[in-house]
Amino acid sequence: MYETLTSLVERALSGNMRPLEFYLREQSRLPGPRANLELVNELTNLLAALVVEQPESVQELLCYLMSDERQRIVSNTSAEFVILCGIVAMGQCAAACPKWWGETFEMLGKHACSPLWRVREGVALAFQRLLPVATQETINFLMILATQGNYFQQRAAIAAIAEPGLLYTSNLVNAALEIQHVILERIHATLVTERKREDFRSLRQASGYTVSVVTAAAPERGFALMHKCASWGDPDVNWILRENLKKKRLAKFVEYTEGLKRLLA
Repeated sequence: MYETLTSLVERALSGNMRPLEFYLREQSRLPGPRANLELVNELTNLLAALVVEQPESVQELLCYLMSDERQRIVSNTSAEFVILCGIVAMGQCAAACPKWWGETFEMLGKHACSPLWRVREGVALAFQRLLPVATQETINFLMILATQGNYFQQRAAIAAIAEPGLLYTSNLVNAALEIQHVILERIHATLVTERKREDFRSLRQASGYTVSVVTAAAPERGFALMHKCASWGDPDVNWILRENLKKKRLAKFVEYTEGLKRLLA
């Protein structure tokens, strides 16, 4: 696969992008339950290795892959996979090109609102490629999405930073806690009439696991936040807390979880 992909990328960077697009579609495994994420990573790493020497050609290719103007894109199709590839690769390539950061953040914020769930997942993956390199800049933008963004953008913010492999510094842990806190407060403040919307339900579903990720990284403060939220008596927030208490990553914190379960009973 690597040799074929390398050849197709070389052709694409020379201006002939269609063969690469067809290959990505053919190998996407869509429609189906699981997209070919191995291929996403192969393409992403390959383009990231070339972007410093060929920034304009790589950027042109990425814009081509991310474009949804060629046809109406439908979920769980090979066309959606092509956009997913472009978005994740954009995050990885931007990590190597500081001049791209501002434009990339704005692009990811836009695609976070996509009606296609795999595209939204790609946005979170792209932010995760940026966080280890452009740490504070990415945190700042995720905080903007958390505090000012719509439900899908809030989801992108917390899904991006609530990743166990990323929460290895106090800076990232503190940011994850703050972003999660902001989002839970915004969920609590949401009008009942808006809570059946698809975008709100998507945010609620994501929060059903992200709280436990953040809490496992900072147990004392994470459980303090969960206790505070439990005191609100909000049915959707309570559902989020109960879902997180089911996660194995919190099982070892029995002294905290038992008290919370009693509060939520």
